[in-house]
Amino acid sequence: MDPENTLHATREAVLDAAVPHVPFDGWSAATLKAALADSGVAPALGAALFPRGALDLALAYHRRGDRRMAAQLAEMDLAALRYRDRIAAAVMARLDLVEDKELVRRGSTLFALPQNAAEGAKAIWGTADAIWTALGDTSEDVNWYSKRATLSAVYSATVLFWLGDDSPGHENTRDFLDRRIGDVMQIEKLKAGLRENPLSKALLAGPLRLLGQIRAPRTPDDLPGSLKDQA
Repeated sequence: MDPENTLHATREAVLDAAVPHVPFDGWSAATLKAALADSGVAPALGAALFPRGALDLALAYHRRGDRRMAAQLAEMDLAALRYRDRIAAAVMARLDLVEDKELVRRGSTLFALPQNAAEGAKAIWGTADAIWTALGDTSEDVNWYSKRATLSAVYSATVLFWLGDDSPGHENTRDFLDRRIGDVMQIEKLKAGLRENPLSKALLAGPLRLLGQIRAPRTPDDLPGSLKDQA
């Protein structure tokens, strides 16, 4: 096994060992210490794998969920579904992968801290990006950003609702998600109508020209240590 795969396997082992401790100790230094002991990973290596301690441990867990969701979506037949139903299926697939809601609840508490809020927002954006990528999004302009920003808001609201939902099969969460997606679709219809209205087109000509110059980010995917290779 090459060094990169060895580090990944070690990180996964620590995450597996951390999961039983999180409901009691949260995503904390105590959880990381216990996970390193349970997995047999040396503290020095743990510090290298999770340099910011519990924060990096929680982020690694979140990114693992994104990867597992992407793998699951790749095996699902979504072609027959309406696009809004594909998005709903992807969001629910991501939530259904959570072993214990307390893991997410504790993570929400961690990321609600002012010093961690930016990392929490990045994590949600990463999930939205993973969903759109899995669904085959090919946008290269400002829509790349607007799709992810909109889905980030929908996903965040859905997670908060899901945490308090005890309905069978999270049926209430599915209904809530469908309503949020419906709201977004209404906004998109309104935007489309404005673009077709001659007066609106004239008024928005300048801003639309500026927005038309925005392009999706392009990052080389063959560099060692790239984000996609990190947990």
